[in-house]
Amino acid sequence: MRTRFTGVGTALITPFLRGGAVDEAAVRRLARRQIDAGVHFLVPCGTTGETPTLSAVERRRVVEIVVDEAAGKVPVVAGAGGYDTSEVVHAAIEMQKAGADGLLSVTPYYNKPTPEGLFQHFTAVADATPLPIILYNVPGRTGCNIDPATCARLATIPTVIAVKEASGNIQQMVEVCAAVPEDFLVLSGDDALTLPLMAVGGRGLISVASNEIPAELSQMVEAAERGDFAAARRIHTRVLPLLLGNFIESNPGPVKFAMAAMGLCEDVFRLPMVSPRKASQDKLLAILKELELPVVAAART
Repeated sequence: MRTRFTGVGTALITPFLRGGAVDEAAVRRLARRQIDAGVHFLVPCGTTGETPTLSAVERRRVVEIVVDEAAGKVPVVAGAGGYDTSEVVHAAIEMQKAGADGLLSVTPYYNKPTPEGLFQHFTAVADATPLPIILYNVPGRTGCNIDPATCARLATIPTVIAVKEASGNIQQMVEVCAAVPEDFLVLSGDDALTLPLMAVGGRGLISVASNEIPAELSQMVEAAERGDFAAARRIHTRVLPLLLGNFIESNPGPVKFAMAAMGLCEDVFRLPMVSPRKASQDKLLAILKELELPVVAAART
């Protein structure tokens, strides 16, 4: 069960139409593009999907579309997190009904639970659904960190199978790999730190940049998985400007702008997210050209 969630999982953007509605045709098209490029699983309705601005109905619909497009070819891990445990339990059940194969559940944010609160929160979510759960640790956004000891304790919950480690703290990531059981998956939540993490036991990543370059990141992680770090480093070095460029402003502003420039979606966000400022747009366009990725002139807004 756990190896279904190794490799590259793409944290899908949510495309919107100019009027602000979810672009369902684009959701389907982007999911298909990922599958055709060889990614290993899909992650709709995470941070990169602007999920806080989606209604519960929209979140379920996006997951249903991605599940339908995946058609069993790759697993679908649906975002289901928040700061109210009862609401997260409800969201988890809804994602199960939508056909998701697993859940990505961010730590409760703003209210800053203790380690005991985290354990009880995720126990409640696990009790509500049989779906495998990937913890999402991103303290820079949530103000709540899963330390290595707490991660090891959470790993004792039978259906908690993995953590997306996006602390940006390589020492903590190393300690997590050492603390958790051997079959517990540690996935990178930072594209640029994927190879260092895999060198000490990580099993892949949940990626922002694979929205733009799914084949390249899949090849990089597959090379690392088979121990060919020289080949993995060559890809990493070539695409590193994009891995970093996607975070010159708050995610998903840069990645969504870049994808619009590539002709893959509209450059439309829901407030409070907005398109990157002009200087950042120029940097991103230069990176796309450097990587010889297609740029649609009409998308340069």
